[in-house]
Parts: sequence; structure tokens; C-alpha cells
Amino acid sequence: MVEAVSIVPTPALLKGETGDWELVIGLEVHAQVTSNSKLFSGAATDFGSEPNSQVSLVDAAFPGMLPVINEFCVEQAVRTGLGIEAEINLRSVFDRKNYFYPDLPAGYQISQYKQPIVGEGMVHVDLPDGSVRSVGIERLHLEQDAGKSLHDQHPKNTYVDLNRSGIALMEIVSKPDMRSGEEAGAYVRKLRTILRYLGTCDGNMEQGSLRCDVNVSVRKPGDKLGTRCEIKNVNSVRYLQQAVDYESRRQIEELEAGRPIKQETRLYDANTGTTRSMRSKEEAHDYRYFPDPDLQPLQLTADYVARIKATLPELPDAKRARLESELRIAPYQARVLVAEKESADYFEAFVAAVAKRTGKPLQDIGQDCANVVVTELFGILNKEGKPIEASPISADALASLQALKMDGTISGPTAKKVFEEMFATGKDAAAIVEEKGLKQVSDTGALEALVDKVIAENPKQVEQFRGGKETVITFFIGQIMKLSRGTANPGLLNELLKKKLQG
Repeated sequence: MVEAVSIVPTPALLKGETGDWELVIGLEVHAQVTSNSKLFSGAATDFGSEPNSQVSLVDAAFPGMLPVINEFCVEQAVRTGLGIEAEINLRSVFDRKNYFYPDLPAGYQISQYKQPIVGEGMVHVDLPDGSVRSVGIERLHLEQDAGKSLHDQHPKNTYVDLNRSGIALMEIVSKPDMRSGEEAGAYVRKLRTILRYLGTCDGNMEQGSLRCDVNVSVRKPGDKLGTRCEIKNVNSVRYLQQAVDYESRRQIEELEAGRPIKQETRLYDANTGTTRSMRSKEEAHDYRYFPDPDLQPLQLTADYVARIKATLPELPDAKRARLESELRIAPYQARVLVAEKESADYFEAFVAAVAKRTGKPLQDIGQDCANVVVTELFGILNKEGKPIEASPISADALASLQALKMDGTISGPTAKKVFEEMFATGKDAAAIVEEKGLKQVSDTGALEALVDKVIAENPKQVEQFRGGKETVITFFIGQIMKLSRGTANPGLLNELLKKKLQG
């Protein structure tokens, strides 16, 4: 465990009419715990079920119903805390957070306030320029979700679906360490990656299992923190960045016009790209927190935490460092490969299969394999809008193609054509090479015949070469590649051409 400290970046200042302004951002990320049942009941948590089909009497707040803690959700919270280098509090308390809302049947939410299960931690954020920013974590606490109000099902009435009521959430509260929408977006991406590696949250923002409340304020450089506004329930990284950019400009314009910022909760409208006021911002005392009388304080042991820590997987930062050191992969490719657990798993299976087929050490083939996956495979998957799990080329199938290229059976350009055919048809690389006659021609006699033919048919270019214009050799290579349908061995061809042309 490392000591968690707030690492405040050098600010990227925003320009206003009265000079420079500094943007300050903190995030509250609500991550739905990956669990088959809810935090205090045995009701299911499947997404997309019929409204109100996964609601126990506890979730519906029937009189006399008592909550029972789901131990697996506790374990998931501890795993997450360990994954973000945070302090695990062996004693934590569940509180009642009191407020009225139609989809909150009890009139309160069971949450944690002053004594959360996880204390201070750290997330190391990868920025587009290759630098790393460390963002402090204030706390992580467990709480139950509310239901969902549906305003678009009837012209006059609001419907309530309680399927989400009682689902376990981890609220991960950052310190106000971010200074741009880009940094905030990168933080959410990195946190989501860590959660997915740990298996504690699936991170599907489109399904609502990862949502952000964004706290935005501005100040003159060096001044105390300004009044913040909270933008609620932002459900995509793109919208997060757009909301931050708009809200920071709005606050600067208000302050420069002599109007103070009101502390309030706002909503982001993706259609207009603007934020709008929702309600005045509540303080902690507005919720009248007090310990939930139906739940005892949660007591953990050091051995319990140690057992969970022993089961943690290799996390993205450690995996990236290993790929760079052991497989000699360049930092950019390593960063791309570990950004999603499924991508990293695919790559490691691919490079292991190539090593097995060719007998070459991992460090000698790592970078070439990384180039194939990042450039060729990810390129076409992104173009098709498919995740790595939907790739029609398995890691082992791609390894068979790579082995054919490495042993000289096919050339690099031919390998690209075979790859495209594999992606389109799902066929095996060796079968495509055999069907289309794509084996690389390395027979000296056969290549000499092609070289002699092309030289004889292009005396003008021969004269240019012998007159000192050596770049014309690319013309001959192109002609011979056409005749051989791209199967001529480039290295041997280049050697034979020079020998014939110079003679």
C-alpha cells in the first residue's frame, strides 16, 4: 500500500476577458458492483429485465423488512480499494441519507458517510501526450442505488421502475486534482479499465453501470477554490468533456460580468451542448445522515483483506511495464494493448502462440506482434465498429499467419492481403495461401527468369539505372511483383536485380 497524496498538476489556464482562469475538477463516479444480487437483498440485478420484475420486499421498502449485507459486494469494494492503491478501513458504518424522491420508496438511501469502507488512494492517469498524471482518491463508499423514474411512457404520468432499487454501487470520490476536460476524461477511462481488470464493475456507461457527477469550479491562479457546480449523471466520456468545457466557460463569463456563481446541481443537455440548473446544491446536513439502526458497523480483519489482495490480477500499469521490459514493446503500443483487459488477453495469447509455432523468444517477436495487433487488427476492428471479442480472427489463427510471414512462406504485403481475406471469410491463413497460390517464390532460377524478362522489355529504364539513376530499381521490382502476383521474395529479388543491372 502506498501513501496517498494529492498530486495537483500545473494548470492549463483558460483565457477570459479579465485574464487567466484556472479550472478545478473533481469527480464522483458511481460504479455498479458486479454481483448477481443486490446490496441488501437477494433480488437479481440483470440488465434489461421487465420493469419491476427484480424487486424484493426489502427493495420496495415494505414495513418490517430488514436489510442483510451482501458479503460479495463488500469483497468487491475491498478489491477495488486495493486496485486503486487505497487504504482499507477495517471498520466502516452504513448511514441513512434522507431525502424524498418518487423512486426512493424508503425515503432514505443506505449509504456511507464519515466512515467509508475505503479511504484515500490514487489513480495514475495516462494522458494523450504520453505523460502520466496522478489523481488522488478521497474515498470509496458502498451504497444502494435508487429506482428509475420514467417520464416518457405517458403524456401526463411518471412511471417508476424499482429494478435498480437496492443495486450495490461504489461511489468513488476523487480529489479536485484535474484541470481540464481532457484530464477528467482520461481519469474515467483509466478508472473504468482498472474496474474491468478487477472484475468489480463492467463499466458499461451506456447501460448506466458507470455514471459520473462532475464538480466544476474556476478561480484566478493562486486563489482559494471557487464555488462549485455539480453536473449530475453524465454517462459518457465525450459528454463529460463537453460538459466541463461548457460549464467552465459559463462560470468564467458569469464571474467576469460581476455575477457570483451559485452552488447548484446542473444537468448536461447533449442535444444543445449546454448545462442547465436543476436545483440548489444540497450540503451533507441537508440529508440528515445518521447510522442505520438496522445494520451493525462493518468489521473486517487484516487477514480478510490480505486474502483478497492475494487474488488480485495483474493490473494495467503493471502489465504495461512487463510488456515494455520483457517483450520490448514500445510504450505507445503497450499502452494501447492494456487499455482493455480483453485486448491484453488477446495479445498475450497471440504472442505466446507465435513463439510456440516459430520457436523464437518472446522478446524477439514482441514488437512485431504488437504492430500486427495494434495497426492491422485494431485498425480494421475500429473501422467495423467491433470489439476484440467479436474478431473473426482468433489469436491462434492470427499466429498462424504471423508464422507464415516470419518463416518466409509469404511476404509482408501478401500477409496483409491474407489478413484481409481471413477477416472477411474466417478462413485459415494456410488454406488461403494454398488456394490462391500466394507462397513466396524464393527459387533463384524462377526469379532470374522473371528478372531477365523485365530487363529485356525495358531497355530505357536499364539505361537510366546504368547512367546513375539507381532509384529506377523500384520500377523493376514493381513489374516483377506484378508478374509474380506479389509472391517474389523481395530480398532475393533486390539482390538479383542489382547484380543483373550492374552487369
